Amino acid sequence: MDLSERKKRILTAVVESYIATAEPVGSKALAGQIGCSSATIRNEMSELTAMGYLEQPHTSAGRVPSPAGYRLYVNELMERQKLSEAEAAAINDKLAKKQRQLDQLMSEVGQLTSTMTQYPAYAMAVRPPAAVKRFDFIYVDANTFIVVALLTDNTVKNKLVHLPFSVHQEQVTTLSSLFNANFTGVTDQEITGDLIRSTERAAGDTYGLVAVVASFTMECLAAAKAAPMRVAGASQLLSQPEFRDPDKAHALMNFISDGSRLMNDLPAVAPEQNGLRVTIGPENLAEELKDSSVVMASYDAGDGMRGYIGVVGPTRMDYSSVAAKLSYIAAGLSRLLAGSDAPAGLDNKLVLKESEHHE
Repeated sequence: MDLSERKKRILTAVVESYIATAEPVGSKALAGQIGCSSATIRNEMSELTAMGYLEQPHTSAGRVPSPAGYRLYVNELMERQKLSEAEAAAINDKLAKKQRQLDQLMSEVGQLTSTMTQYPAYAMAVRPPAAVKRFDFIYVDANTFIVVALLTDNTVKNKLVHLPFSVHQEQVTTLSSLFNANFTGVTDQEITGDLIRSTERAAGDTYGLVAVVASFTMECLAAAKAAPMRVAGASQLLSQPEFRDPDKAHALMNFISDGSRLMNDLPAVAPEQNGLRVTIGPENLAEELKDSSVVMASYDAGDGMRGYIGVVGPTRMDYSSVAAKLSYIAAGLSRLLAGSDAPAGLDNKLVLKESEHHE
């Protein structure tokens, strides 16, 4: 059912009032703003409640937005904010030093985002899957050889293998040939038990040498794709009325502070979207985020990497303001790290959609 313009104005007013006050909104408070009698607004709010866009916490209380109400507001109703010159200058100043290391940049961007939005923030850069370009096996003596792996990101890893038994140089040479034939150009996920066993048979390996070198290879590839991630401002939750309950705040703060869980559970923004994604309340995958909203932006981090910045906060989040700031920061990072000619985030296409639980 399509909403009338009046219902849309009322829903927008309820969302924005609740964002500002954290208090349920009554019909009398909206009468002057909407230009209708409180009785008319009350009837419209009742219909919006029946449609699932508003909720009534208590029988005599006003209304608050439901997750569906926030979703409609984010997708259709909110006005795109523009940053002030001071806000834009503050962001640009933090992004101006291209010489900084990526991990330091992630830390500073996370802190900047948290400060600008007043919500907990995270920043990460995801590397593309790595593979080995070439193996070199160096025979040292009957009990020792060295494995050298040149990765597709041009880093070099090596491992000194000490053996409790003797091997001939010909065996090490055979291993080198087999690993260059079977283990180059594959990701860590593609190194399977079947691949290891077939290589063992081809090498006539009964001592587990193939398994040792395969394990080393998988460790190198996993480390190469590890994403630097920084989380900042988890304590910002304590300033929000929704998290006055210490147990509730503590659980979410612990989740946010665990970068590995956060990275695994948050929905990703596809590179082609060139914008933002908002997930509201029960749309989030992690149980700890079911009463919260997440706004995430993607950017081009250069060297084949994709970066993500985002904030976590109550569903009563000021989505328009947060979207404007994240869009601007993401566009600035793309220009800084990848030399992108994309305009500042104020003009970027904003993509706001529901999370898909099977991405």
